[in-house]
Amino acid sequence: MAIPSRRRRGDRRGRGSFDLRRTSFGFALIALVVAGGGLALRAAWESAVRHPVVAVLVLLPLLTAAVLVPRRRRRARRIAEAVTETAYDIVEEGLAELDAAGADRAEARPAPPEPAGPPVDYARLDPYAFEEAVAELCRRDGCADAEVVGGAGDLGADVLGTTPDGRRLVVQCKRYGPENRAGSQELQRFGGTCYAVHAADVALVVSTGGFTDPALDYAEQCAILCYGPEELAAWSEGSAPPPWEAVAPVERREAEVSGP
Repeated sequence: MAIPSRRRRGDRRGRGSFDLRRTSFGFALIALVVAGGGLALRAAWESAVRHPVVAVLVLLPLLTAAVLVPRRRRRARRIAEAVTETAYDIVEEGLAELDAAGADRAEARPAPPEPAGPPVDYARLDPYAFEEAVAELCRRDGCADAEVVGGAGDLGADVLGTTPDGRRLVVQCKRYGPENRAGSQELQRFGGTCYAVHAADVALVVSTGGFTDPALDYAEQCAILCYGPEELAAWSEGSAPPPWEAVAPVERREAEVSGP
């Protein structure tokens, strides 16, 4: 047995179905607009016939507006186009200036420092190359005239130079192995010539094998700087100042010793 289904009210009237009420209302509205427009035109015509001067005065502004409005629209459109073009030019000039400023900043930016090379293994150098390497360190840090003078009859001086503040630098280089340290006798021979013969203001001994304790004691008494492997590596890598900066000038040392 089939169960009759109830149809909803909305199903009776589809979207495309004819609506008599709405159609009648639309035609009535159109008729009112046409009739009202016709009555208005007829009243305007009768008024113009009775009062032609007033009609002319009313029509002139209308005709003027009809002529001027299109012109003003064209003029406004031209003005808008000119303003837009000017704005584009200003924006393009501003962008060009920003690009130029960025390029100038890129050119003025300092170049990144070159990566440092591997640390020098001074113990693997031959004695003469070791003396040249120490002289190069002195020149790098301001002793422009540092040079190797070692050889027969050098009287203990392997490198001579002048510090940036004008002091006399005398260096003795000992390229020893890790088991061979510079001893007290070697320091004494150097101490006997560095001041009396070479007129040193800064006396320095550099040894790749280090120093014995008696040698360090003697060097402290005679104001001789001792640079072993660790001190030499720190100086070479730039993590420590050059040796002569640890020694006060002669005049200041004498003032400190003599007192006021």
